[in-house]
Amino acid sequence: MAGPDNNINKHTDLLVERSLRGRAWGLHDSNDRMAAAISQHYGISEIVGRILAARGFDVASVASFLEPSLRESLPDPSRLLDMDKAAKHLASAIMAGEKIAVFGDYDVDGATSSALLVRYFKTLGVPLICYIPDRLAEGYGPNEAALLKLKGEGVSTVITVDCGTLSYQPLAAAKKAGLNIIVVDHHKAETTLPEALAIINPNRLDEPTDVVTEMGHMAAVGVAFLLVVALNRALRDAKFFTDIAESDLKQFLDLVALGTVCDVVALKGVNRVLVAQGLKVMATRRNLGLKALSDVSRVDGAPTAYHAGFMLGPRVNAGGRVGEAGLGAKLLAMHDGEEAEANEIAEHLDELNQARKVIEAEVLAEAMTMMEAEVGIEGEATSGIASDIVFVAGKGWHPGVIGIVASRLKEKYNRPTFILAIENGEAKCSARSISGVDIGSAVIEAMHKGLLVAGGGHAMAAGLTVVESKLDELKQFLASWLAPSVAIAKTATKTTIDGAITTGGASAELVRELDKLAPFGAGNPTPSFAILDAKIVMARVVGANHLKLVMMGEDGVRVEGIAFRAMDDSWGQVLAASVGEKFHFVGKLKLNQWRGDGSVEMTIDDAAKL
Repeated sequence: MAGPDNNINKHTDLLVERSLRGRAWGLHDSNDRMAAAISQHYGISEIVGRILAARGFDVASVASFLEPSLRESLPDPSRLLDMDKAAKHLASAIMAGEKIAVFGDYDVDGATSSALLVRYFKTLGVPLICYIPDRLAEGYGPNEAALLKLKGEGVSTVITVDCGTLSYQPLAAAKKAGLNIIVVDHHKAETTLPEALAIINPNRLDEPTDVVTEMGHMAAVGVAFLLVVALNRALRDAKFFTDIAESDLKQFLDLVALGTVCDVVALKGVNRVLVAQGLKVMATRRNLGLKALSDVSRVDGAPTAYHAGFMLGPRVNAGGRVGEAGLGAKLLAMHDGEEAEANEIAEHLDELNQARKVIEAEVLAEAMTMMEAEVGIEGEATSGIASDIVFVAGKGWHPGVIGIVASRLKEKYNRPTFILAIENGEAKCSARSISGVDIGSAVIEAMHKGLLVAGGGHAMAAGLTVVESKLDELKQFLASWLAPSVAIAKTATKTTIDGAITTGGASAELVRELDKLAPFGAGNPTPSFAILDAKIVMARVVGANHLKLVMMGEDGVRVEGIAFRAMDDSWGQVLAASVGEKFHFVGKLKLNQWRGDGSVEMTIDDAAKL
């Protein structure tokens, strides 16, 4: 299959020392001999072989990557500490007719975990109470008032999902009240665990190394799916399925895929399998809530990780961010016969998502102004940022959008980013990190230092609450604690690309070959290419701040490109004013779905002037 490689640039010395965004470019290191062996053994193109070799695969390991199998890759749930204990307890409670509830986080991982359990219990003919806390009124994680309220309603067991690992006081109060708590989580743990019947978390410090290696990168919804597998097995052993048939657990993988993608965990190993199979289930449109969300999001054709992460996920999140926290979980748990209500909720979530965008833009603009005052207009792109972290706090900011703002500023400044919303003497923070910098550990250490009211998270994302008077002290601590790992990450910061091509090489055939590596996401990024020596023949601003380009190479082939939000920065403004000039471009290739003519479009991430 030589077609996609006809216009691949074979030179390995491509290097841009400083792009318009202030970055160096270099090609991924690749074992050419291994790349050729992979290509020949599997009958795939040379470029796909090179990408696989560069990502550390060999001939033996490629098979499971290209054809992910749930049967071969799903871990035995019993390997997780407390899993069998939790499954047996739940099986006994179900057969005894006890009331059970799920307490979920308000983000997509929490919503999908909650909905998965509700849907599974429904197949058993057992109702499951679902409680999602209000972000503003209750904050993150289990709280004593909510748990005692559930106890007062007759609930005997509560399953917390995507939260609970660091909830010492609320779980202690629940235990004292006689409430059984099963924690299903994936966030970083400490040496001491809270009081609970069971704590199922592959990132417990007492989990064996092989378990952490295999399952530590799972989202909470993946761990919740393993709980369902274990519970189903326990019910089978207890002869529960004498009068009712066992359901096919694979039907829930659409929710697992959505939560896994949206929590931005690495799509490798078991996660890759869960997402690959889950997207196939999602394409059947059997989940009423996902079907309604897909329709309102205008998802056409087979859903991909992009659709899950950028179209469906934000709408599920919108309820927790700026509306009613439980709407997302409620929608995803709906069943046949509830079509009208499902469509109504999906439409409402779409409206909330639009409102979220407006609020987000306002907070982002204020945060950017504050950053510009500290580090200059371009920050990292020109003079370099003054601190090893981005730490911005503002009064009146909506806590529901600060996580998205943190992601935006992290991308702009390439630093661990902490965005804080101050209200009534306290600040709630959402934090996002860069590769190689573990902010979850930093937040836990800040807890140990007595700097925080609450906090937790994992390597790439975290949250915390801090008294306003300690903001400066916290900033100095985080900057100091993270400085060594940021310094290492900065030395490794380089835009690495998978290949260099001409405009003629940006073909539909190449894109289809690359699709064999999907699903793409964290841990398995969409392949990135440099289009070399291309003249800008058209440039225009679309939407509020996006730049649409047409580039033409020396071969005369034209390729359309779009640089999202580029007009917010000087690099986009340079491109917009440079029609007729030549550049190298870096970005991702995709088929133009709107035109439907098989043409290729590049999502432009950076450019360098010749």
